[in-house]
Amino acid sequence: GGVLVWAQFDVMDGLYVPKLTFGARIIEAWRSRSDLFFDAHLMIEQPESSLEVLRDAGADMLVVHAEATRHLQRTLTEIRRLGMQAGVALNPATQLAMLEWIGEDVDMVLIMGVNPGFSGQNFIPVTYERVMRARRILDSHNAVSVKIQVDGGVTPANAARLVSSGADVLVSGSSFFAHPPYAERLAVFQKAVADVQR
Repeated sequence: GGVLVWAQFDVMDGLYVPKLTFGARIIEAWRSRSDLFFDAHLMIEQPESSLEVLRDAGADMLVVHAEATRHLQRTLTEIRRLGMQAGVALNPATQLAMLEWIGEDVDMVLIMGVNPGFSGQNFIPVTYERVMRARRILDSHNAVSVKIQVDGGVTPANAARLVSSGADVLVSGSSFFAHPPYAERLAVFQKAVADVQR
């Protein structure tokens, strides 16, 4: 048991998504202050050109969007070669079938609960079914150890259903940070998923 807590950094380039946010310098600054696992969600075009600098900044995992790199399998393999865990992010309308071909190359699949780029969006309900289908595809291709993460619109109200649908990792931005004190808010999320039977 227990719930593992890690930190996710949204890296945005103003091209793949409209906003411009954290880069390697922010990750590096936080790395010196934290022993948490650092997951960098790369909402950037051509992420393959940024892998080494993000590794050197202190990222433990890099998650790239399937549409953002022309050679997804190569990019995932390179992330692992550089000593990090590799993840792929799938937008709400992205086909899940690609998971049949990259299950051996990823440590985590991120199912987006909203379209990327803005915090505070409403959760897209079809996400539950997408999580279930992704889990079935991965399991049927012997990728049972691959984690499924959900990011976007995650709240204490939908956390339990997401976990029961097959999610292993939940990311919460505004639904968490807009509700201090954070230790108490974390406890609310933990309580929401504590009794879920998978």
